Amino acid sequence: MTHAQHADATAIDPGVAIGHVNLKVSDLDRALWFWCDVLGFRLKQSMPGCAFVAAGSYHHHIALNTWESHGGAPAPAGSTGLYHVAILYPERSALADALKRIRAAGIALDGAYDHGVSLSLYVRDPDHNGVELYWDRPAAEWPRQAGGGIAMGRQPIDPDLLAG
Repeated sequence: MTHAQHADATAIDPGVAIGHVNLKVSDLDRALWFWCDVLGFRLKQSMPGCAFVAAGSYHHHIALNTWESHGGAPAPAGSTGLYHVAILYPERSALADALKRIRAAGIALDGAYDHGVSLSLYVRDPDHNGVELYWDRPAAEWPRQAGGGIAMGRQPIDPDLLAG
């Protein structure tokens, strides 16, 4: 099947959303430090080898488990798997706050980019899972191609400009 054939396939119901992500981690306490203490998610429930965290009142956005990975090493470079989890912030100022939290925790940025549709920060959790923290511009401001399609890009930015 070609890319064009995939685009023409029957579309999924537009009300479908990603409910949560379940990450294998090697140390549950260390993972909770990153997701809760640094990023600010709230622990909703825990059980031996697993914890559920969320923003707001949702039951969980992220599950963290050590069922098959306790004490394990990160996936080696060049292997397949999850590239990153993307966390959408409702306001640009909330993304700027996330940058402050990351810096206060001494976590290095992998990059900061303007994608046209969004501004993004990239970091790694303690298990080297990729994490994108981003804010979407209003859809009316998204760059468009000549035919009307979205024209996303990847321009490096100074993360300190997020506050502006």
